[in-house]
Amino acid sequence: MIGVGKAKQYANVLDKPLSRGRQEVSLSAFAFLFSELVQYNQTQVDNIAELERRLEDAGYAVGARVLELLCHREKGNRRETRLLNILSFIHSTVWKVLFGKVADSLEKGTEHEDEYMISEKELLVNRFISVPKDMGAFNCGAFVAGIGVLENAGFPAVVTAHFVPIEGQQRPRTTILIKFAEEREARFG
Repeated sequence: MIGVGKAKQYANVLDKPLSRGRQEVSLSAFAFLFSELVQYNQTQVDNIAELERRLEDAGYAVGARVLELLCHREKGNRRETRLLNILSFIHSTVWKVLFGKVADSLEKGTEHEDEYMISEKELLVNRFISVPKDMGAFNCGAFVAGIGVLENAGFPAVVTAHFVPIEGQQRPRTTILIKFAEEREARFG
């Protein structure tokens, strides 16, 4: 047999580790493919809100698959049932698998009890995208906001991406705002 003993053989693709070894997709390849996704969707829509919604839809499919894979590998087919646990899981484990590092911060909203925020100084999907001035506040972070981990885990929420200016910095911070229904917060908080 060719290569026996040189590389570990996996009986199932689901058992192959995600975070060990070389990256499977180079950063430049990801940046190129993501910019093509944005450009293609831009030609299909009439306004920025619709473009962001299409990016959210594309992200949703990614989140559903990542959740299934991580629950199988990391949690022995179990899913989180508590709100803070699922948020911590997204902030650390999911973020690390998708972006190669833990998110910069996870915070509870101060104005509303049912809001949480995941912030990233330089979100990967915004790093290589130049937004023309005529597109205003278009945020490619909509793709990340659309990643459907929460909904697929049984935590329905409205998730949106926002730019937050940082004093002294040219590029704004991206904040993913998560707004849960009040009854869900009371039930699982």
